[in-house]
Amino acid sequence: MDEKKYWIGFNLIKGIGAVRMQGLVAYFGDLASAWNADASQLMEAGLSAKLAEKVLGAKKQIDLDQVWAKIEAQGIQILTWADESYPSRLREIDQPPPILYLRGEYVDDDVFAVAIVGTRKVTPYGRQVTEEIASFLAGNGITVVSGLARGVDAIAHQAALKAGGRTLAVLGSGVDKIYPPEHRGLAEQIMARGAVISDYAVGTPPDASNFPPRNRIISGLSLAVVVIEAAETSGALITAEFAADQGREIFAVPGSILAPQSKGTNRLIQKGAQPLLTPADLMQALDLTRMGDHKTARRALPSDETEALVLNVLGREPLHVDEIRNQANLPIEKISATLTMMELKGMVRQVGGMNYVAVREEQSDYTT
Repeated sequence: MDEKKYWIGFNLIKGIGAVRMQGLVAYFGDLASAWNADASQLMEAGLSAKLAEKVLGAKKQIDLDQVWAKIEAQGIQILTWADESYPSRLREIDQPPPILYLRGEYVDDDVFAVAIVGTRKVTPYGRQVTEEIASFLAGNGITVVSGLARGVDAIAHQAALKAGGRTLAVLGSGVDKIYPPEHRGLAEQIMARGAVISDYAVGTPPDASNFPPRNRIISGLSLAVVVIEAAETSGALITAEFAADQGREIFAVPGSILAPQSKGTNRLIQKGAQPLLTPADLMQALDLTRMGDHKTARRALPSDETEALVLNVLGREPLHVDEIRNQANLPIEKISATLTMMELKGMVRQVGGMNYVAVREEQSDYTT
């Protein structure tokens, strides 16, 4: 646990993000050594002179033992890149957050997750659709991910809980600073059947600039993102952009061309998002119609010739989906569907940008 204190320490320093944290770990081997380094060593590790001085100044101001004691007293769990329990799907995105703060619990089956996002100014139509989709997903063993905001987010969390399912809320503040304040009771319910998650340090207030970056975590934790209602400038569209960059599926619920809350979703469909007409369409598109089978078959052997062929093409070096298609000489639709199923089984892993690697024991050698 002592090592995690140093992750928290660097997380408290403005200017130390995922790239610089990775550089420090690569150079020093661990963040405890980096924390105890002098300015010249920090600069050798890639920090600017100004940032190195900022680290030294922070060390004088931050009492790591006191910070750690406060975190423990609040029952906050810390996950870093070094932890096996760090969400595997989030680990695959470009520049995943080095540290996550959790209240509640992230479990293995949360890898089967779908994000539901949308406007704060939800219409009766949007409310009904959100409730139906979230309830259906939760009832079928899919974890619902959202951002605890007013409107669509809160409705999605509430519907998932009511259906007896799991839900994850990703904050734009520290996990001890629930926002909006009227959702504190909802947050407590989520902690009991899921988790409240943030990459912002404990005590961070809900500043407006924090919310767009947190959306990359909402999409990063998920197989797909569903946008229910969104105006043309909605933050939900930022989540959809992150989802596209991360190779996630994007679904949008169509609405009236006259409704401001549907302009963003209709535009997403126009740009290529899949129109979501029923919750069952979502399950079918993601091949999640038999969740029980998926959860017990995550490390199964190839179930058909296509899976075996794809596994032969893949190795330990990342390969883009287009190159996989070329080498396998199969339609892109079949390759995409097969890769999705193989990822659910734990046979392949996406490492960002639609690049995949095989996940297998050294002795495994499959042939078609």
